[in-house]
Amino acid sequence: MGGAGLVAALPPRLLARPYPASEVRIIVGFPRGGPLDIAARIIAPPLSARLGVPVLVENRPGASGNNATRDVVRSAPDGGTLILCGPVNAINTTLFPNLDFDFARDIIPVAGIARVPLIVEVHPSLPVRSVPELISHAQARPGTVRVAYAGVGTPQHIAIELFQHMAGVQLALVPYPGSAQALADLMEGRAQVMFDPAPSSMPHVRAGRLVPVATTGPARAEALPEVPTVAEALPGYEGGSWFGLGAPLGTPEETVARLNAAVNEALADDGVRGELSRLGGSPMPGSEAAFRDFIISETTRYAEIIRIAAIQPG
Repeated sequence: MGGAGLVAALPPRLLARPYPASEVRIIVGFPRGGPLDIAARIIAPPLSARLGVPVLVENRPGASGNNATRDVVRSAPDGGTLILCGPVNAINTTLFPNLDFDFARDIIPVAGIARVPLIVEVHPSLPVRSVPELISHAQARPGTVRVAYAGVGTPQHIAIELFQHMAGVQLALVPYPGSAQALADLMEGRAQVMFDPAPSSMPHVRAGRLVPVATTGPARAEALPEVPTVAEALPGYEGGSWFGLGAPLGTPEETVARLNAAVNEALADDGVRGELSRLGGSPMPGSEAAFRDFIISETTRYAEIIRIAAIQPG
């Protein structure tokens, strides 16, 4: 059989070019400087080193992250376009029931990157240094304590609504297009409180520009061991954020496995782990199946909070 005949006889999967054939893009559905963007820019360089091609980060903000997810859903399922996903994707499944895509169906979970708590932080001028003081301050001034957050349906929004419900307070919620803008107003004193993922807030906390009141995880954050959890004042309270990568439905299993292995290798690197730790995060290694199961669990948990707080799209 001639060479051409041999090529024609090969299965299609063996005729495809090895992955990755060119650059890989990570799409972020929020502006530069926010927690998802920071996570993408932490993982991109070590992922590039392991894949042997450039890994670029593109910001496509808008529609609570739905525009970016839609773009990835419609991208070629070849591993060249990935979504930097997080709680907002699981939240949007319930918050926007009539979307023209289904995150759980149309995006394949590839790999977790990190879990991070939210930091409940205040402008130094606010006379609050603990969760009980924040509750008392808010109860004495219903609907006037300005809480900045990165838009309707974000993990920050969900955490604030849960806090209001459990603490029995009414806050003045002020949405922003992203964490970076909200943080800017908080540091200028135009807002008074934020519940924000540690990666975007930690530098400002360390510099003394913001005062940490609590963290929202089930245990104290390794990066802020002296700061209590919200649950120490409100038993049962838990909030937080997480980051991972997803790919369009139809992406070959071997491509997903290659990406998962590369992310897990990167997360085992001391430099990457140190960078995540400095920003208050902890690595989230594991299989594609484990990440899928985690997303399913989170989607169920967020759906219950959305129902309790009667959250509606903005």
